[in-house]
Amino acid sequence: MPSKMSPDLSLQCGDCPIRHRAVCARCDSDELSLLEDIKYYRSYEAGQTIVWSGDRMEFVGSVVTGIATLTQTMEDGRTQMVGLLLPSDFVGRPGRDSAAYNVVATTDLVMCCFRKKPFEALMNRTPHIAHRLLEMTLDELDAAREWMLVLGRKTAREKIASLLSIIGRRDASLRLIGTVDGMSFELPLTREAMADYLGLTLETVSRQMSSLKRDGVIELAGKRQVSVPDFDRLLEEAGEDSDGGLVA
Repeated sequence: MPSKMSPDLSLQCGDCPIRHRAVCARCDSDELSLLEDIKYYRSYEAGQTIVWSGDRMEFVGSVVTGIATLTQTMEDGRTQMVGLLLPSDFVGRPGRDSAAYNVVATTDLVMCCFRKKPFEALMNRTPHIAHRLLEMTLDELDAAREWMLVLGRKTAREKIASLLSIIGRRDASLRLIGTVDGMSFELPLTREAMADYLGLTLETVSRQMSSLKRDGVIELAGKRQVSVPDFDRLLEEAGEDSDGGLVA
C-alpha cells in the first residue's frame, strides 16, 4: 500500500510539536523559510514499510507522530529489529543513496519529509542544520551502544524497565515537562513488538510487565497507558541511577 501525502497537515515549522528536538531545532526564521520550501508531509499506516533496505532514498525526514522500527533481514530470511524511531528521530542519511535498514511503521505515523538533493544543498549553506544533524547522529550512536548493553547484559526485568524509561523520557522531552513522579505516557509498542525488540518471548514480557505492576513500579490503564509513580525507582529497576547512567 503506498504512503499518503498529507495535504491536511499544514503545520508551520515554528508550530511543529517536535521543533525543539528535530533537525531544524537550531534554525533561525530565515532558515526555517528555506526548509518550508522543500518539505512535505507523508502519512503511513501501522505495518506499512516506509523504505526497504537497499532501496534508493529520494527523501530524508523526521518522525512527527507515531513510531517505526529499523529491521535487518538476514541471509536465512529471519528479520531482526535493530532500533526504534520515535518522534523527532531522523530517517535517511544525506550523502548516502540507499537505505541501510528496513523502516516499518509500527503505529500510524506522520513524517515531515524533505526532498533529498535540495536538503543536502541546504546543509552546505546552513551550518545550523549540519551541526544539529551531527548532534543527532552522535546521540543515535550513544543510544545504540547503550542498547547493546541492554540486550546483552541485563535481565528480562531490567530490559523491560529500560525500554519503559527510554520511552518515558522521550515523551517527557517532547512535552517539555521533564521526568517527574506520577508521569504518564502511552506505550507505542504492542507486547509482541516489545518481545521482538528485546529478544524475549511474549510470555516473558507479559510476566515482567505484570511483575512491575504488582510491585508498584508502574501502573497500567487500558492496553497502552503507563504511569510511573516514582521515576527513580523505575531507573533502579532498569539498572540505572537517577541521572540515567549505569549503577556501578
